Amino acid sequence: MKICLVTAFPPSGRQLNEYGFHLARELQRNPLVNLTILGDKLTNYEWATDKDGKPLSQEAQQELKGFHVERCWDSNSLAAPMNIARSVRRLKPDVVWFNLVYSTFATQEHPVAAFAGLCIPALTRSMGYFTHVTLHHILEHVDFAGAGMKQERIFRLGSEMATRALLRANSVSVLLSGYRRTLMSKYAAQNVLLGTHGTFAACPSPPDFSLRGNPDQRVLAIGHWGTYKRLETLMEAFPAVLQRVPNAKLVIAGANHHTKPGYWESIRDKYGANKRIEFRGYVAEEEVPDLFKTTSVVVLPYDSATGSSGPAHQACEYGVPVVSADIGDFRDMAADESMAISFYKVGDPVDLATQLIALLDSAEAQRWAAEQNYSAAIRMTMPHVVRHYLRWFELERRKRTFDFSSRSRFLNRWRRRSLRSALHGLPPDALGDWGIRDNTSLEERLAPEGAGARNEIAPVRESSSGT
Repeated sequence: MKICLVTAFPPSGRQLNEYGFHLARELQRNPLVNLTILGDKLTNYEWATDKDGKPLSQEAQQELKGFHVERCWDSNSLAAPMNIARSVRRLKPDVVWFNLVYSTFATQEHPVAAFAGLCIPALTRSMGYFTHVTLHHILEHVDFAGAGMKQERIFRLGSEMATRALLRANSVSVLLSGYRRTLMSKYAAQNVLLGTHGTFAACPSPPDFSLRGNPDQRVLAIGHWGTYKRLETLMEAFPAVLQRVPNAKLVIAGANHHTKPGYWESIRDKYGANKRIEFRGYVAEEEVPDLFKTTSVVVLPYDSATGSSGPAHQACEYGVPVVSADIGDFRDMAADESMAISFYKVGDPVDLATQLIALLDSAEAQRWAAEQNYSAAIRMTMPHVVRHYLRWFELERRKRTFDFSSRSRFLNRWRRRSLRSALHGLPPDALGDWGIRDNTSLEERLAPEGAGARNEIAPVRESSSGT
């Protein structure tokens, strides 16, 4: 099966590049898949910094080995649709698979380019290629104010048009049951599947409690910061946590959201003097396992959400308890995937501190939540997730082949019978197989009038006309 995966891809610093990498890695392991990644062009990422606060530069980035990557589209560019379409036409894949959020192709400062990018799945389907979209959020569930978007009414209207364009793909998978219900009820969509975000490892790592609380109990917050993922509430809550749990240590990892350069640095400058707070910056892929294995609790200090949480799934992968803001999407995620998550009231540092202390103070509570999340991870590994996608693609390929063959046989039969009718001077409905059933042979119908052929045909035609 030949697949083109359209996604941001490392070493790109854009949204979903990590998820795109894990999808591609599993597809690459399948000997029956011929994978080409249609990725975003690399650039300087001023908003993404390392642990020393230095921006990730284009010169320092190297393509990952073992992947066939064609970097054919730019973010914020109106040329992206045609560039991707040209690559697809040249490659002629069996499946064009898009890994998307609404801001994949452009930020809110470039709404026309963003909308044009979200029309690409409809374009590739119109070109005759089977097109699937994995959509990580839908804007009906996004708090625009919390995400820092202005002119909400205009963006709501534009997002509805973009959603209708995305639904023109052959199929769309969403990662939360609430998203599927919304798309089916609001847009009457019949091509929406409920997928699973999945954990990134092929085999989740069981929790090793000897690595935790030895000597520090690490509280990890990781993500792209500055929009709806914000650190102020966590920073207010952490001093109260330290009073009850002196060996607690807060680790802030990740980079700025690409629309909020400088946010991470502003938090570091304000709170960096506290020796119990460590600012790690962007964490390379190979450093992620050790970071999670030594963590006691993962915290999601969000003001709102735009889909299923990657850090929550990573926490499950390594058997780590989770404390999260009480957001509807995360409630659905915990229920859909049987995660153990402690919720606190959004924006309430006192409630957040209470939930963190309850876990850090109780080894038994930590162990129960860790084992529950590890159990959830076993059921949703990335190989399992990708295998379901491939089964779906193969099923659709076979259905399309069968439908095409059936249609061809029908058209060929119709053409043959129409030609026979034309050659003998008879209308098509005089042939028995086209809605008119009688036992008269073609030779009898074509006999001279005196042989009674006209008498045989006339009653049939009269009955068929209803006269």
